Amino acid sequence: MDLLKIRRDLHEIPEIGFQEWKTQTYLKAHIDTLSQDRLEVVEWKTGLAVKVRGTASTKTIGWRTDIDGLPITEETGLPFQSAHPGYMHACGHDVHMTIALGLLNRLIEEPIADDAVILFQPAEEGPGGALPFREWLKNDQPAFLPDQIYALHIAPEHPVGTVATKPGLLFANTSELYIDLHGKGGHAAFPHLTEDMAVAAASLLMQLQTIVSRNVNPMDSAVLTVGKLSAGTVQNIIAEHARLEGTIRTLNLESMLRVKKRIEAICRAVEEGYNCRVSIDYGSSYLEVNNDEELAEAFLRFADEYAGVHAVRSEAAMTGEDFGYFTEELPGVMFWAGVDSPFGLHHSKLNPDEAILEIMPEFIHDFFRTR
Repeated sequence: MDLLKIRRDLHEIPEIGFQEWKTQTYLKAHIDTLSQDRLEVVEWKTGLAVKVRGTASTKTIGWRTDIDGLPITEETGLPFQSAHPGYMHACGHDVHMTIALGLLNRLIEEPIADDAVILFQPAEEGPGGALPFREWLKNDQPAFLPDQIYALHIAPEHPVGTVATKPGLLFANTSELYIDLHGKGGHAAFPHLTEDMAVAAASLLMQLQTIVSRNVNPMDSAVLTVGKLSAGTVQNIIAEHARLEGTIRTLNLESMLRVKKRIEAICRAVEEGYNCRVSIDYGSSYLEVNNDEELAEAFLRFADEYAGVHAVRSEAAMTGEDFGYFTEELPGVMFWAGVDSPFGLHHSKLNPDEAILEIMPEFIHDFFRTR
């Protein structure tokens, strides 16, 4: 299996959440070329669940990979860059899928004792595919639901061969945040006849910045970032609509609920103070990723003794990942895998070191043999 070609092919066809039809077709075509003797494949929306029967199974070990891209215009200049203008695999999901296919090939060529399931999950970047995929497996395909589950995410800051994780909390709770303000627009020369939503939005933005500093326990951690504010149409018309777009990240669910409660209180005050209407949409919300303590320790011990791999105990991060919906109900582990790139995740010039493809499928396969 030519993993280098597969990665580059997948890199050319990034598609956003629940629109990964070409990606699904490509994955199915490669899976169809493999020996089907011990293989079962089922489709879910634009995703796939692939089961490989073991030689003496007592349980099912799961591997999850995400398959969607991002609405980012690629600027890598690579000869195999995105063929879909305005979209890019800027979070490494093309690499994730390629590793999963490589793992699948190894599981077929060299069977392990237990059954293995590989989940090709859509919509990790949004609106969130893990929770509905998990529920579908539980309700409609219980034979494909693993007893324990693993996943990786590329880490541009680490060299190839490094794997990094920790027992317990790895990634934060996250929630998108969209706030729309509606007032009364009008001519810039007559502001007293209007309700200016540019001013209201600016005031709201500043008030939101007090939530983490004044409403969250200093011994806790939270992030509330507004990355986009838009208002108005031209310079001499007072804006009748404004929109804030941001993200919330906390290390526990209680803090997330506290932050949201405070956002709602501030928005009610802005409605009253600026005589406008404010609506809030939290978009996609993801649970924290909690690694199983025992499995994470076993993974780190295995990695520490594996030739060509360097194990690191990482810190928890405010990163969001819907893999948390799997670890909510299944013991599992997610880890970072180094790809040594000067450009970070979600950057238009991200280009992971493809040497990771030579290491990870074999490493994961050998780890699965110990489970």
